[in-house]
Amino acid sequence: MTQPIPHTVSPSEKIKLSEIPSGPTSDDWKKKQARKQIAANAIEMAELAKRLYAEDKRSILLVLQGMDTAGKDGTIRNVMRGMNPTSCQVSSFKRPSEEELDHDFLWRVHKVVPRRGNIGIFNRSHYEDVLVVRVHNIVPKEIWSQRYDQINQFEKLLHETGTKIVKCFLHISKDTQRARLQERIDLPEKHWKFNPGDLKEREKWADYQDAYTAALKNCSTDYAPWHVIPSDKKWYRNLVVSQLLLSTLREMDPQYPASEEDPTGTVVK
Repeated sequence: MTQPIPHTVSPSEKIKLSEIPSGPTSDDWKKKQARKQIAANAIEMAELAKRLYAEDKRSILLVLQGMDTAGKDGTIRNVMRGMNPTSCQVSSFKRPSEEELDHDFLWRVHKVVPRRGNIGIFNRSHYEDVLVVRVHNIVPKEIWSQRYDQINQFEKLLHETGTKIVKCFLHISKDTQRARLQERIDLPEKHWKFNPGDLKEREKWADYQDAYTAALKNCSTDYAPWHVIPSDKKWYRNLVVSQLLLSTLREMDPQYPASEEDPTGTVVK
């Protein structure tokens, strides 16, 4: 069975999001099969995450970005199940506080990067400062345009100090977003998710696509590449992210450390 793989953006690749599939790229997988595979992956990832925690030398940072309704919360809920909450933390980034605005834009991000042995998940991230601020003209172009290089240097620092960065852009079509927003209006159990502001943001779809394209192009590096995840089908999105994270953990191959003392033969009384 063909393994589902994301589109990994090469450094300085001239990409067009409209030309990258937002739906499944393999006909081999069906929803039921995908769910079974995700469950199996979760078991193996939990074991590898335990080793990573015990090893206490490296960490993983999973960055999730995407348009409204792309499914950042759903991805976390489905892919990360079974993880030990003491070694797996989620950080969300909303509008900066007054204190955060009094620091450089990376200050609030750097202080929540995962500790050694941990897996950190960013639900939105430092990329908001080249996305929202650009689309809404919150800061001048001469400021946000410098941030691509600053982000690259920040991620290089994390990489060189032991953090493996996995960046996922959850790629959906405009039609899929329309359908998901309509669900939030039509289904009472989803009313809590509806925010009128989402409709205003949708009006800026083209501007956001341009902003994301620039972020993917300028900030996909050898040490922290961007992966474009087809996300029109939730189950396929979850499968691709699950496979990507599992392959990352396998490649890192964390090991339990040797004990300082050999406990063999010790009898506990």
